[in-house]
Amino acid sequence: MSLPGDTMGSTISTFSGSTFSGRSPEARAIADLFTQTLVICAVILAVVTALVVLCIVKFRARDGAVEPAQTHGHTRLEILWTAVPFLIVVVLFVLTARTMGASDPRADRAPDFTVIAHQWWWEVRYPSGAVTANEIHIPAGRPLLVELRSADVIHDFWVPSLARKIDANPGRPNHFWISADAAGTYDGACAEFCGAQHAWMRIRVVAEAPDEFAAWERRQLAPAPPAADAQIARGLSVFRDLTCARCHTIRGVSPDLSVAPDLTHLAARSTLAAGLLDNDRANLAAWLKDPQALKPGSHMPSLQLTDEQVSDLVAYFESLK
Repeated sequence: MSLPGDTMGSTISTFSGSTFSGRSPEARAIADLFTQTLVICAVILAVVTALVVLCIVKFRARDGAVEPAQTHGHTRLEILWTAVPFLIVVVLFVLTARTMGASDPRADRAPDFTVIAHQWWWEVRYPSGAVTANEIHIPAGRPLLVELRSADVIHDFWVPSLARKIDANPGRPNHFWISADAAGTYDGACAEFCGAQHAWMRIRVVAEAPDEFAAWERRQLAPAPPAADAQIARGLSVFRDLTCARCHTIRGVSPDLSVAPDLTHLAARSTLAAGLLDNDRANLAAWLKDPQALKPGSHMPSLQLTDEQVSDLVAYFESLK
């Protein structure tokens, strides 16, 4: 198993997503602005370079040449070098304003869901009552209004292929739009340094066909299934008897606490620990055994579990689909 700081192995979820590969109207508007600004800057660089080369060649010192005449004041030239930069700034302003309107249009309505940033994970709440962590599900092809909050310090939500960067500020909700042109998985991260495990505060957006999203949301509203065998029942007892139930919510088992990630449907998620590990049996066992070895400084304590307790908990958590 690879650990943070080592060369990433197959057990570690890698970050993907690019500002240049917009997969939504909002992201493409930002990418287009970057390209347009880059072209304008390239033209300015080319003109300035050409003028410098011209001056070097035309006005270089020559043997026997007299000192060139000094000209003081040139009204037309001064108007030109003032007007051209002003027009460039105006063009950039217009392009930026247009991009702001396309990537962050105003809306006076209720958000489609809420994202709450924590050190160091993401809580996602839907108006229906569905709750998940570190993995946002959305219907593809539809613009969605998101309310962004912070539970502690300043964070920054950024899924480059889908939406703009935006800060999550304590006590001050922000709003932004997100959408995906097509079904797929899009990765993002916290883009504002927020503490020891900032680098492992990843977010994953799963865009699905509308009927698939509706089915996923219905499953999220269901309580945890009853224990199907003796080992799962033992795992449920371990969860209740130790401190797990004081932080983590499992619908039908423990109250809604919002202290740590909701685990009601943990087995249905693709990653663990906010994108640190792929969600499989071996990684889940390693995380439960010693989370501080994998994510030092995280708020998940090492509970000194026995191998039998870890095995029982893994069996129980894997039943939470």
